[in-house]
Amino acid sequence: MAEPKTKYDRQLRIWGDLGQAALEKANVCLLNCGPTGSETLKNLVLGGIGSITVIDGSKVEVGDLGNNFMIEEASVGQSKAKSVCAFLQELNDAVKAKFIEEYPDRLIETTPSFFSQFTLVIATQLVEDSMVKLDRICREANVMLIFARSYGLTGLVRISVKEHTVIESKPDHFLDDLRLNNPWPELREFAESIDLDNSDPVVHKHTPYVAILVNMADKWTSTHSGKLPSTREEKKEFKELIRSKMIEMDEDNYKEAIEASFKVFAVRGISSNITRIINDNCAEVDSSSSDFWVMVAALKEFIANEGDGEPPLEGSIPDMTSSTETYVNLQKIYQAKAEADFLVVEKRVRNILEKIDRDPGSISKSTIRSFCKNARKLTVCRYRPIEEEFNSPSQSELQKYLTDEEYSFAVGFYILLRAVDRFAANYNTFPGQLEGELDDDISRLKTIAVGLLGDLGCNGSTLSEDLINEMCRYGAAELHTVAAFIGGIASQEVIKLITRQFIPMLGTFVFNGIDHKSQLLSL
Repeated sequence: MAEPKTKYDRQLRIWGDLGQAALEKANVCLLNCGPTGSETLKNLVLGGIGSITVIDGSKVEVGDLGNNFMIEEASVGQSKAKSVCAFLQELNDAVKAKFIEEYPDRLIETTPSFFSQFTLVIATQLVEDSMVKLDRICREANVMLIFARSYGLTGLVRISVKEHTVIESKPDHFLDDLRLNNPWPELREFAESIDLDNSDPVVHKHTPYVAILVNMADKWTSTHSGKLPSTREEKKEFKELIRSKMIEMDEDNYKEAIEASFKVFAVRGISSNITRIINDNCAEVDSSSSDFWVMVAALKEFIANEGDGEPPLEGSIPDMTSSTETYVNLQKIYQAKAEADFLVVEKRVRNILEKIDRDPGSISKSTIRSFCKNARKLTVCRYRPIEEEFNSPSQSELQKYLTDEEYSFAVGFYILLRAVDRFAANYNTFPGQLEGELDDDISRLKTIAVGLLGDLGCNGSTLSEDLINEMCRYGAAELHTVAAFIGGIASQEVIKLITRQFIPMLGTFVFNGIDHKSQLLSL
């Protein structure tokens, strides 16, 4: 058997050892193992999820062979959960796989406590009534929940968690933490030790841009009442000031300084997102607070005191043109400051833990270190209960989507996915499922959709006739291609939630297979 390090080599580069360990500890439950559920779970099994439980009460039918690769002809008439579970187990023998032959809606109704054993529940192809009940159960048990559904050429994915906190949000683009607009004494001392007027071409060409910018910023503030460039004209003038220091035209370090000059103009202090987090009610901690909020409380104290309005320094610097010796010295200055900030935050964390009668050593050094390194990128996600969204979606947002051509298909599908559930509750079948009733189903679905819009306070709003016809034409079919796509999105979000890395989707993700468009609705 392949070693885990070799086996999961590529994904380890994305979420690291800690992320992989979290996946391997996770216990995930799948409700309904049609193509949408099977495809979601397949991606997680290949990724090394700890254990899976597949719940489905249906038997394999001939029709299932056309849209689910995880079922063979020999399985017809047998338990679908058993067949899919056996196939998934073959993909990765390190995963503990089991199945329960039971209909999920019956389990939700009769044994709600069953779900509290799981890290996360993936609920696929559930109707509205079961979604609402399951959401209540999972919120009470603090179990993460993801809904996924594919229906003809459309599908949706919706996360439902009371609160999800992320330390390693790993944004694609983020400003380097260089503090060029607010250098601490050691950095300023280092920059001042370098003479920008040194005529030695080798020294001049290999002065790192950090030193150039700190020196030039000091020079600028000395003649501008202590203020850094702020207007467009001033910024242009500052760049010219840097350019005037160049001796040769091929000095890459000075070109880098001009390109990075915007880092000097960046606003000091913390972002609005971090301000919101440190001022959140949860930052007032007690013995029941999570480790994340205890560290936020320490961060708040640090920013107000030692940090002087700034978060702890990250401590890493980007590549830049420089002599090796100078670069290493500069790196050491950043690392030393980051270490000093970390030690202060760590001490504050230990003191807070003691104050709230918790073991001062209960949060590891490595966790606090990671928190300090990512302090500017912290994220807190909160999701409305699904019942709240269904009963009282944001009126302004819903109206905006209904009148915006860009969103008309996404919101149309969203409303119609809810309308088909009402249709099924009334007629015991989904629109278009019974032969010869398509025309009647179209007018019935239209009446239900109009009624639903009225219930949501959108009287007078209409949905495209074509979309209603399409929805009936689908006959509640799960197309493999759509199911595979929805399964891919759902499994990606599961990984974000379990590893607590990257930012999960906020809102309801709707896929429109007609135009190949994906959109998020914030309702």
